[in-house]
Amino acid sequence: MHNKVEQILNQLNSVLLGKKTQTQLALVCLLADGHLLIEDLPGMGKTTLASTLSRTLGLEYKRVQFTSDMLPADILGVSIFDPQAQQFHFHQGPIFSQVLLADEINRASPKTQSALLEAMEEKQISVDGKTYPLAKPFFVIATQNPLDQAGTFPLPESQLDRFMMRIELGFPNHAAEMAMLKNSKHATVEKAVISVPELQEMQRAVDKVEANDALLDYLLRLVDESRYGGLAVNPLSPRCSKILLQASKAMAFIHQRNYVIPEDVQAVFVAVTEHRLLGVNHESQSSGALSKTLLERIDPLTPSVAR
Repeated sequence: MHNKVEQILNQLNSVLLGKKTQTQLALVCLLADGHLLIEDLPGMGKTTLASTLSRTLGLEYKRVQFTSDMLPADILGVSIFDPQAQQFHFHQGPIFSQVLLADEINRASPKTQSALLEAMEEKQISVDGKTYPLAKPFFVIATQNPLDQAGTFPLPESQLDRFMMRIELGFPNHAAEMAMLKNSKHATVEKAVISVPELQEMQRAVDKVEANDALLDYLLRLVDESRYGGLAVNPLSPRCSKILLQASKAMAFIHQRNYVIPEDVQAVFVAVTEHRLLGVNHESQSSGALSKTLLERIDPLTPSVAR
């Protein structure tokens, strides 16, 4: 199973040059059954990451370009009346896929953004009083332009909280961009590395990764520091604690361990927490400074003192 993980990462990194950390975090997010928000400038490879990941894993992929005039029905689907049968028939929207790329999600109105809330949390949607289950696995990758760009709406905090991770791709290094320029043909994924049942088996294996009391204590001390440490941040919620643990388990899994160590928590901490600490108040991309401050303040080897 772990050979498959290595094959997945190798294939992702053959297309997205110089982005090993970001591709690893994207895979961790999927294995942990979360959703991913990618915030960066246009042309940085956000869409390429989403399409490459879905093809590598053999998942059904659909892309929606969010615009200011988009309606919730454009994502969820709509019921259309059939005059011959004298009844309504539901026509599924693009959300009925295994990987949904919500491209430039912050260009849509808050009402349209909120159409994803139930789907991301409950893995189902409700239309006209009826509930429709979504595919398994169901993974939303949303891309977002920096908020200082024209025509953007900040994601509400309830929507931000639905994303397990937020990452930034950033500019490629010199060697990676040189390799990209030398390659006359854009690298593509020829075939899937694993099947859907194999992916679901990996997700179940992540659930079985163990975390001892000392590790849980370290994780909670990081969360507590956001609440009581005197930093001017949004405090991390109990839901974030659970998400952080699940992401840490997935990081342990791809490193071929069935137990979590502090380094796993540290590897996912910025991606899981920075957008929650900032909320909707940031005007541009963050370097992860707030999350890194928490990591610097808390020593994994120092046991907690009850508050």
